[in-house]
Amino acid sequence: MYMDAVVIAGIATVLLMLGFFVGVGIFVMKDQKEHGHQDRKEGKHGHKPV
Repeated sequence: MYMDAVVIAGIATVLLMLGFFVGVGIFVMKDQKEHGHQDRKEGKHGHKPV
């Protein structure tokens, strides 16, 4: 396969995007485990019920 600079840059871009989203996913999972589900008795928008 002919490897042009544009092809290499495109593959690198896709790999960087995948790495970013995997990193964000791992961060969210770790943060969710650390904080757990906090039961708040507030409404959807952070206001206390009337």
